[in-house]
Amino acid sequence: MDLELKGKKALVFGSTGGIGRAVAESLIKEGVEVFINGRTDEKCAKVAEEIGAKGFYAGDLSEPTIASVITKKMVNDQGGVDIIVTNTGGPQKGDFLDVTIEQWRTDYQSLWLSVVETLHEALPAMKKQGYGRILLVTSLAAKEPLPGLTTSNGLRAGLAGLVRSMANEFSKDGITFNLLLPGYTNTDRIKALNLSEEKIKEMVPAGRLGEPEELADMATFLASPKAGYITGQSIAIDGGVLKGH
Repeated sequence: MDLELKGKKALVFGSTGGIGRAVAESLIKEGVEVFINGRTDEKCAKVAEEIGAKGFYAGDLSEPTIASVITKKMVNDQGGVDIIVTNTGGPQKGDFLDVTIEQWRTDYQSLWLSVVETLHEALPAMKKQGYGRILLVTSLAAKEPLPGLTTSNGLRAGLAGLVRSMANEFSKDGITFNLLLPGYTNTDRIKALNLSEEKIKEMVPAGRLGEPEELADMATFLASPKAGYITGQSIAIDGGVLKGH
């Protein structure tokens, strides 16, 4: 199937490793001009060369206004942007009384405000061109609270509401908004847990970890013109872990 993505321009945040890198690689295979993001120029340059990205914009999304600066620069440098994929690392664990107010501020900036900053810069250009795809890579915590992930549970659930609100407002402009909810995925963060095969089968009905490429392929389809009627959705790629709707 030709996804009609050749020549589209994408900015993929948090894409020097794991799920973000897989999304960037999947888009590149479809002919998208992908610009990646990571915290340092050195890492971005290395990964960009490895995967054939068009370029990169380095910056730490936990720092205020960095997402705005990166997105504005992308739009100005490239004459617009067609696809935005937001993606940040998981926050620190902690029950409510263990999480400091400072940690709340840091996670709010990283998980929530960086998304809002990005949208403020990208949406005017997308409206003008009549095409846009916004994909937010979040977590199962956006639908079901996970033990010990208080800030993630609260902030990511709010993004689901934001996406539905934005879909109502911008669908007429040819812009879609969707959340991607990865389950237990075969990334370095999961590998560090050293989960046994028995434990994985106990947690995941599918009996295995997901591969980053499985989420990436879904993201690439949603980024395409073929997915223009899919918006405001929270889509789990989790092997059946979620029990609710």
